Amino acid sequence: MFRRNFLILILIAGLFMPFGAAKVQAMDPVTIAILAPVAIKAAEVMMPYVIQGLKNAGAHLLKMGVDLAGILKLPLGLVQATLGAPIGLFSSGLKNVIDGVLAPFQFTWHTLMFPLAIFGYAT
Repeated sequence: MFRRNFLILILIAGLFMPFGAAKVQAMDPVTIAILAPVAIKAAEVMMPYVIQGLKNAGAHLLKMGVDLAGILKLPLGLVQATLGAPIGLFSSGLKNVIDGVLAPFQFTWHTLMFPLAIFGYAT
């Protein structure tokens, strides 16, 4: 068993050995000083789009939070439909049970749509 694991380890190491370590080169300070104004202008141009993306992301995260809190409607609805039935809470309890069952699916949908929501495409 030890020999087989050791052989697999050697084969994996041999597979990655030809690539070696990545080479890093430093940029001289003069180049950074020359490119800084260009980077600042690019950041100023992109600022409205970044702000809009953050607003869209915040609104969508709020939807996701509401869906996550909606999961708590399931136990509330069960209590209302069983213990509250004699005092007339059965219909609202049934509605809360249905909302609580659907909430995880809505949360999953909104989670999957989050990357598109940043760009304003999701509902």
